[in-house]
Amino acid sequence: MRLMTSSDKPENASAEPAEPTGVAAQDWAQASADPQYRAAVVDLLGALAYGELAAFERLAEDAKLAPTLADKAELAKMASAEFHHFERLRDRLTEIGEEPTAAMDPFVAALDGFHRQTAPSDWLEGLVKAYVGDSIASDFYREVAARLDSDTRELVLAVLDDTGHAEFAVEKVRAAIDADPRVGGRLALWARRLMGEALSQSQRVVADRDALSTMLVGGVADGFDLAEVGRMFSRITEAHTKRMAALGLAA
Repeated sequence: MRLMTSSDKPENASAEPAEPTGVAAQDWAQASADPQYRAAVVDLLGALAYGELAAFERLAEDAKLAPTLADKAELAKMASAEFHHFERLRDRLTEIGEEPTAAMDPFVAALDGFHRQTAPSDWLEGLVKAYVGDSIASDFYREVAARLDSDTRELVLAVLDDTGHAEFAVEKVRAAIDADPRVGGRLALWARRLMGEALSQSQRVVADRDALSTMLVGGVADGFDLAEVGRMFSRITEAHTKRMAALGLAA
């Protein structure tokens, strides 16, 4: 699920349908009458909210690795944007009558585990994780958002907005590779590891939450059928390949 944010919107990201149908054509008041749909959305917002909070903490920690004061300030600004995203999700959960910490709690262990397994060893690995790793989860949420009610879809897409990491990460990583081409090989291996870990973690989290998994495979709202799940992951993989190329790395 959403492990972090700070991603750019890929060219092939799922777009909002021109004429939404089913739940996607309803607002929250209408769609939430279905208790299973409501439970799935609470899970989704809870996972996103904890992802944003974790992103804030991680970016603040990564700022310590920044080589210059300007870089440190840039990461601090991004961390602030992530916290504002968290606040929007927290407030929305409260607004719909849910306790935010209870909604986030089921995802804490899995997301903290992901971060422990993919802790960057230096500044450049941290940038690649934020740009590549976070973007994989963001792509997944954008795919899901197209099938949500209009109110929830608008919120989800808003908190997936790029916090500035995309351009910043590309500039810094490409400059480092130009200065020392050997860096490219190490970072390419790191990005491949992130891709595998992010996809595996997303699948595990969804599998553990019945309402969420039912929604995604079409049991609630206008979910994905099995063929569409395959196409969705193909689109996410293609977007990853494009991001790797933007960084000057081999996918």
